[in-house]
Amino acid sequence: MKPFIHDDFLLTTRTARRLYHKFAEAEPILDYHCHLSPRDLAENRQFANLFEIWLEGDHYKWRAMRSNGVEERFCTGDAPPYEKFLAWARTVPHTLRNPLYHWTHLELKRYFGINLLLNEQTAPIVWERANARLASPQLSAQGILRKFNVRLVGTTDDPTDDLHYHAALARADLPFKVVPTFRPDKGLHIHQTKAWNQWVDKLAAAANMDIATWDNFLEALSRRHDAFAQRGARASDHGLETAYATFTTEARLRSIFRKARAGKPVSPEERDAFATHVLLHIGRLNAAKGWVMQLHLGAMRNNNTRRFRQLGPDTGFDSIGDFPQARNLAAFLDRLDQEDALPRTILYNLNPADNYVFASMLGNFMDGKIPGKIQFGPAWWFLDQKEGMEWQLNALSNLGLLSRFVGMVTDSRSFMSYPRHEYYRRVLCNLIGRDVENGELPDDEALLGPLIRNLCYGNARSYFGFEDLPAPGGNAARRTRTARNRV
Repeated sequence: MKPFIHDDFLLTTRTARRLYHKFAEAEPILDYHCHLSPRDLAENRQFANLFEIWLEGDHYKWRAMRSNGVEERFCTGDAPPYEKFLAWARTVPHTLRNPLYHWTHLELKRYFGINLLLNEQTAPIVWERANARLASPQLSAQGILRKFNVRLVGTTDDPTDDLHYHAALARADLPFKVVPTFRPDKGLHIHQTKAWNQWVDKLAAAANMDIATWDNFLEALSRRHDAFAQRGARASDHGLETAYATFTTEARLRSIFRKARAGKPVSPEERDAFATHVLLHIGRLNAAKGWVMQLHLGAMRNNNTRRFRQLGPDTGFDSIGDFPQARNLAAFLDRLDQEDALPRTILYNLNPADNYVFASMLGNFMDGKIPGKIQFGPAWWFLDQKEGMEWQLNALSNLGLLSRFVGMVTDSRSFMSYPRHEYYRRVLCNLIGRDVENGELPDDEALLGPLIRNLCYGNARSYFGFEDLPAPGGNAARRTRTARNRV
């Protein structure tokens, strides 16, 4: 009997299978946006058991478990690791048609060579076999990146971080790069006065300067931006409900800053004006250095007040927001464009109702110099599943140039997420293969082969300026088809 995860999983046509196995499967991975721990990478963490690598911090699984009636102690609580794993195993059969069912079995296959369907009966053997494999150096934090032929990881880092783990990684002799990404979101929350002031004090210490004025604040951000550049950073990242576009004067910004620094409350309009101009400042810094600006737009976070107070953020109580996006986004990009300071920009959309809004926005700000300068980012969070990926690829294809797309990311805190790239590649090749067999695209490998390779790896390599990484389609990539399935 054929295992559930087999060589042609998700590939429904002969052409899709040919495109995937010939052009996509062996390409390296450039994971330009994720939330992996630099400490775990620098210290080459060896995971003690399947819970640590698979369930610890995974709010996707927690949401499914809660929906299945699992008590919180088995999600974020104090239940023993094996009991938490067993609660997840009992939940998995109930996730049919949820992407978690695909991801679960793809990950068990690729990391541990396990073909069993996970359920309460198979849980003990899965736990035993996976834990035995996790003891090997091939499944340490660094070993996993080698196994999956990851050539670059872009972590997500606060400007107040001293980046010493990144410094250690830069000194190590590794076959991949790990670079930081500048994520100053906490600096925008001026309305949360106490927490914001504490963060500004940390920023001052990191930048080695006093921050008493608006101009000091911008200078401190600039210094940390420079420090990130010295550690190889090529991007900033910003998680927002919507783009900010409340423009005001420097005099008013100085007044708002003084008020907040003194611990006085600021109004929502003042918060929006402050955040707008902080992001404009970072956009200018990015443009000057040739960096990429990533805007993750549309998440409605921490909806459950009771659970937020108990458990904090990033615990599985966020959802898709229905915020108006187009006007503010256009105004923000336009302000930077008017100054000739609009950097390469990736727009991530969380609400599929806005896919065509985002895809149409790209063409307004292309400069005729940088191919694909403004990107419709990959399907993100609630949308990084088969249908969501197809929606994103179709919207981009219809309104822009799919050929210039920079491809997939894990956007994950888990070292078990690298099969997400394989999942995307299978969806991509299935989509293109179906078009070929329907007569909508030519069956021309000289045309389709480079397209597939670039959408897996090559475009991201060029867009972020990592030309020192191997080119797509090289011998090193071809050798990884068998290596990826070894432990």
